[in-house]
Amino acid sequence: MNDILSHNRVILCHFDTYSAALLFARYGTSVITPTPLPEGASAIPEITSPAEQYDPGAALNALAEHYGLDTTQLTLVDGFQEWLNGTENPIRIHLARFTTFEAPRDAISSHGGAFKPISEMRGTAAVELNLLRRAFNLFVGGG
Repeated sequence: MNDILSHNRVILCHFDTYSAALLFARYGTSVITPTPLPEGASAIPEITSPAEQYDPGAALNALAEHYGLDTTQLTLVDGFQEWLNGTENPIRIHLARFTTFEAPRDAISSHGGAFKPISEMRGTAAVELNLLRRAFNLFVGGG
């Protein structure tokens, strides 16, 4: 895993504007990719030090390269910027949405993932469920 992805994680989702169906990519019991959060991770205030930040676009490009995803089918979701404490450094969480007509299930399943609605996220860590609630509210709750 490259240095960008060791300090950044991404939640991948698909939102159908017609049906308002919001699906999240889930890998085992985690929605955080490319690796789950460290044990005991918890929310922290936003980090403003440039030494600890990475450009969201660079994180998205690194993730797309890691998984072989088409960056023209992904967009970062404005208004979602979360920070968690990691074992050594803070971790920035980004929310990326697939812009395809349908959720690209094959692109996710080839890496052991599946798209699921928030209602099927039993077994997901509480810190991740809180992140999903924030993401859900951006799409369905209007902000």
